[in-house]
Amino acid sequence: MNAQHFGVELTSDGARFRLWAPAAKRVDLLLDKPHTLTRDAAGWYVAEIPGARAGTRYRFRIDDELDVPDPASAFQPDDVFGPSEVIDHAAFKWRATEWRGRPWHEAVVLEAHVGTFTKEGTYRAMIDKLDHLVATGITALELMPLADFAGKRNWGYDGVLWYAPDSAYGRPDDLKTLIDEAHLRGLMVMLDVVYNHFGPEGNYLGRYAPSFFTNAQTPWGSAIDYRVPEVRAFAIGSVVSWLRDYRFDGLRFDAVNMIVEAGDVAVVHDFSKAAGRLAAETGRHINLVLENGDNLASLLDATEDPPHGKFRGQWNDDYHHVWHVMLTGETQGYYGDYQRAPKQDLARALSSGYVYQGEVSAFWGNKPRGEPSGALSPTCFINFLQNHDQIGNRPLGDRLVSIAKPEAVEAALAVTLIAPTTPMLFMGEEWGATQPFPFFCDFKGDLANAVRKGRRQEFAWAYAKYGDEIPDPLDAKTMQSAVLDWTALGRDPGRGRLALVHDLLAVRAREITPRLAGARFGDAVVTGDLLTAHWQMGDGSTLRLTANLSDRAMPDAPEPKGTAIWGGALSGHLPVWAVRWNIG
Repeated sequence: MNAQHFGVELTSDGARFRLWAPAAKRVDLLLDKPHTLTRDAAGWYVAEIPGARAGTRYRFRIDDELDVPDPASAFQPDDVFGPSEVIDHAAFKWRATEWRGRPWHEAVVLEAHVGTFTKEGTYRAMIDKLDHLVATGITALELMPLADFAGKRNWGYDGVLWYAPDSAYGRPDDLKTLIDEAHLRGLMVMLDVVYNHFGPEGNYLGRYAPSFFTNAQTPWGSAIDYRVPEVRAFAIGSVVSWLRDYRFDGLRFDAVNMIVEAGDVAVVHDFSKAAGRLAAETGRHINLVLENGDNLASLLDATEDPPHGKFRGQWNDDYHHVWHVMLTGETQGYYGDYQRAPKQDLARALSSGYVYQGEVSAFWGNKPRGEPSGALSPTCFINFLQNHDQIGNRPLGDRLVSIAKPEAVEAALAVTLIAPTTPMLFMGEEWGATQPFPFFCDFKGDLANAVRKGRRQEFAWAYAKYGDEIPDPLDAKTMQSAVLDWTALGRDPGRGRLALVHDLLAVRAREITPRLAGARFGDAVVTGDLLTAHWQMGDGSTLRLTANLSDRAMPDAPEPKGTAIWGGALSGHLPVWAVRWNIG
């Protein structure tokens, strides 16, 4: 039996059904009638069923006790508790047949949640907004996780079926059509994937394949045991399926520091190598990035093409945190690690990537965190002022625009969107959307009550201030409050903010992107409230930044060398929160 292949395989006259269930004594395939599967010594159950085809719905019955979906189901039309549906991925007619992706240095990322991106909340509805993204200057649309979760509302991090895009947003062909339409417009599409845990509802693996899990725990439940070959193959198969069957241009791996393994995080290297083999076979650009609280520079290499164990970049939480402290004055939680000298920390992030490169972090248990990162390409660092976590993991889910001065936010955008690191926006940020993005889900019964209780405990400190204003994650209105208002683009202040972002990204496309290949970190210095920084670009030119990070004008700011590309010439005067970019 081929342990590398999970799920249904269509054959010339039907389909082959497989399930790895080493703890089961008997497995039946439920179609129009039960079919008993045969078992091998490794715990694989298999049946060849003539006449089965795309559209066939099926379940597995474990020991005459429990009916379960296929853990490698390609689609669950009736949610995680219903039958799985056979999908023929080869039958989809792609239009963008010549698309091979874009190199990573061209990436300008926008992160989006399908269910709240439009009022319809579907893959198909997103297509109507793709032209807006292109016109703004976005080159990569990153979708929050789609793996099937319990219920109709979820951020996506509670997925339990790693091969199946959730039916709340449409069918697999709808997702493929969205990706195809994006490719026709020159947009990359990336997907956030979660391989550090399974969601708390709808996962039956512990019943028939308990060796999927270890005794170790993550913040979200039992750790996955990637030492088991079948478990590792299951995750790698999911990685390849998203990239091959849906033609995603890349993946963002959620919280890989929470993948519990003995020794090195070896499984992520296998993810990279599997994607690299597909890239080599197809001639495609496949861009893999990480979320990794450990700040491991050794996992990153923006130039490894195709991937062979490394990753293009990492979401740079350090960069976000220093800006957030500077713009809001908040110092609770992990922001406490950045309150001592946030402007100096910003200079470090701009000059070498991470802020924490081996220094002791109080929030992370008073332990050293990170590795030296200045030798990496600046494009390895995905810098942002907002993302789903940093908005949603707040008591009210309020956005930065609601808690910081507009002129300060605009200065932060002018630094973030032109700097030779990789910029990322959260959906609606390009026009200063004010809709919150609170945590939401759709669990039932005791689990729903547990989630509600846990959320209240997490924000116990905030209830004295906000009380009943803190949204209930189980209430459908909580998700509805996050749906973007696209009419705001046509009136101020949304119209003005969008014009600013468009102009900044136009400068990036014209002056920065063509010079990014081979760019290197330089230095950054803060003197009082004056920030100066420079980078060596790939064509030998020097990019220079001068910024006033304060509410006080600077009448005698130094004038940098080179040609002004943003903000005009200095002329010896730097207004409040002014940002100037020069190159030469």
